[in-house]
Amino acid sequence: MQLGMVGLGRMGANIVRRLLRHGHTCVAYDRNPEPGRQLAAEGAEMVSDLPALVATLKPPRVVWLMLPAGQITEAAIHALAGLLAPGDVIIDGGNTFWKDDIRRARELSEKSLHYVDVGTSGGVWGLERGYCMMIGGEKAVVDRLDPIFAALAPGRGEIPPTPGRAGRDPRAEQGYIHAGPSGAGHFVKMVHNGIEYGLMQAYAEGFEILKHADSAELPQEQRFDLDLADVAEVWRRGSVVSSWLLDLTAMALANDPKLDSFAGYVEDSGEGRWTINAAVEEAVPAIVLSAALYARFRSRQEASFADKMLSAMRKGFGGHQEPKKS
Repeated sequence: MQLGMVGLGRMGANIVRRLLRHGHTCVAYDRNPEPGRQLAAEGAEMVSDLPALVATLKPPRVVWLMLPAGQITEAAIHALAGLLAPGDVIIDGGNTFWKDDIRRARELSEKSLHYVDVGTSGGVWGLERGYCMMIGGEKAVVDRLDPIFAALAPGRGEIPPTPGRAGRDPRAEQGYIHAGPSGAGHFVKMVHNGIEYGLMQAYAEGFEILKHADSAELPQEQRFDLDLADVAEVWRRGSVVSSWLLDLTAMALANDPKLDSFAGYVEDSGEGRWTINAAVEEAVPAIVLSAALYARFRSRQEASFADKMLSAMRKGFGGHQEPKKS
């Protein structure tokens, strides 16, 4: 299939690369021409602006936006809505607020345009590992775009089948789902990221306890000088707390045992707050997720080793850099 990609940042460029590797054709645009030069050498067709992108694509067109949530994405959708033709599709693969998806789908449908929201997980590793995708939109449209999603998804890999899943949607085992109507994809991804906050905080606090096991506050015979890199490594292999986040933790500690390269100033990109807001609206207690979000706020006042661990994990999976101190 042919796809137009707008936004060639940490994930957009690699989505294009993965599609090219699977035989799809891509037309791409970014305000910064630099990432496009390399993609052009790899087989993508680069254009200079959105009108050129739309003119190059064959109808029915499919345009994927991989831009920061908020006004940048909103402006791009507004511009595309004035350029595209009935039957064309706009995909938003960024971390957009799900209620915005519902509104956009309604507004675009008045122009006979289709809108698909794709919660995309995979970060800077997605090119090789594939992207876990949670998709919202009209079933017929999502089904038509399946070759794109199938190419981007991780596939079954070596993960054994889950007992009892016979007869269910096989796409979930490939690493992507049609979650429901517009907004459902980003809603599921939002909660995914909220859970991520809690998991990261649990690892960070656990390793902080391990780090301070030799504290002068303890009796001498109760002190342990632990090798945190070795602890992380052994937990990766057969323990019940093994995960990709633990893999990233082990990598960070192996390369920087004291995490001196991190300040521990931990940003939150919005999804944690939205998850807590959803929990409040639904009257669902989210004790761990709330605490994890507040811990990030606290890190910006006085950072700890646990906060450095959070920063290391965020850099590991998403390439997130700590803000420079003024």
